[in-house]
Amino acid sequence: MTMTTVHSRGTATAHRRHSAGPDRGGMTATLPITTASTEHRATTAPVLDVVIPVHDEQADLEPCVRKLHAHLDGTFPYPFRITIADNASTDATLAIATALAGELDGVRVVHLPQKGRGSALRAVWSGSDADVLAYMDVDLSTDLAALLPLVAPLVTGHSDLAIGTRLARGSRVTRGVKREVISRGYNLLLRGALAARFSDAQCGFKAIRADVARRLLPLVHDTGWFFDTELLVLAQRSGLRIHEVPVDWVDDPDSRVDIVATALADLRGIARLATGLATGRLPVARLREQMGRQPAGLASQLARFATIGVLSTLAYLALYLGLRGAGAGAQAANLVALVVTAVGNTAANRRMTFGVSGWRHAARHHLQGLAVFAVCLALTSGALAALHALTSTPARPVELAVLVAANLAATLARFLLLRRWVFAAPLATM
Repeated sequence: MTMTTVHSRGTATAHRRHSAGPDRGGMTATLPITTASTEHRATTAPVLDVVIPVHDEQADLEPCVRKLHAHLDGTFPYPFRITIADNASTDATLAIATALAGELDGVRVVHLPQKGRGSALRAVWSGSDADVLAYMDVDLSTDLAALLPLVAPLVTGHSDLAIGTRLARGSRVTRGVKREVISRGYNLLLRGALAARFSDAQCGFKAIRADVARRLLPLVHDTGWFFDTELLVLAQRSGLRIHEVPVDWVDDPDSRVDIVATALADLRGIARLATGLATGRLPVARLREQMGRQPAGLASQLARFATIGVLSTLAYLALYLGLRGAGAGAQAANLVALVVTAVGNTAANRRMTFGVSGWRHAARHHLQGLAVFAVCLALTSGALAALHALTSTPARPVELAVLVAANLAATLARFLLLRRWVFAAPLATM
């Protein structure tokens, strides 16, 4: 990708200590002061580089940059830079950006011939010398008071990425019903399809540590609006810490985003990302190891295993009752129901509980899972046999109670065997 730096006035540097006070999450964003003389501004590496990606934004660009520059100059205690990333504008955007860079300290312009917010962010972030990289939309829908709480955990090293969220309890959002429904629906889709645990993927107000960006950016393929989602999902799967900041946000009535085209592109991106994670093409386990992030601990694994176990038990009971209702014997119904749910249980725990993806060792895992299934079958079949030895025609509720108790014992045995035997080797190398 061709990227041209048009103009730059160096790095703007704060000259006083500033405390932003507590944010809505209770964090006090107070940072130590850094000072620099005027003659050294051009060579001082910024701590923060805020990128504003623009395409044909001649009306909004100048007031946005002036407001952001004044805010950073008055509140941010570290050297900063504002990078205007012009991607293929056809109006006066580039000329306005160049004039602003010539006037304001710490403002530069990067021109890219290709259109696309994702490609603009990738290009600028990849070449930036700042410690923390951020971006925001040119319409400044997000209140700038949230900027210091956004980047403070990254500067101090407490988090790896930070996002503004319009869907948290402390957020104050002004927008139409249509956009509200679309936003909430999209984030619900991400939770279901990609197991996303962050609340708002699309808010144009995010920051990332530069060392983390260098690891993740080569794996992010989208060049448009799905860029944010892809970056966040990869970060989550790699065990990185994502900090969320509730924001005050006012919808831009002049937004030119094509909702239908963007939604279709997002659906294609979700399918591509889900496929890459399922097949192991995206090496999140290797990233986790490279960045020193440990796989889920025992408490987290137990919670996920319990959730999968509840769903598996419900599926097992439904299959068992259905087969019994169709005339199958108790042992036959138990066998079929266990086989079906055991395969699904092993696959779900492989991905969700123990963080193993891709086809590597998959056959071995399922063979070992069948061995675990044999243990569970022995427990439940033994319980059934003992019940029928006591009474030849037990009541159906009694039979189900015995099976539930046996399944609880089998579930504990399954977790221990999966953790200590089936997935022990992958966990040691993740």
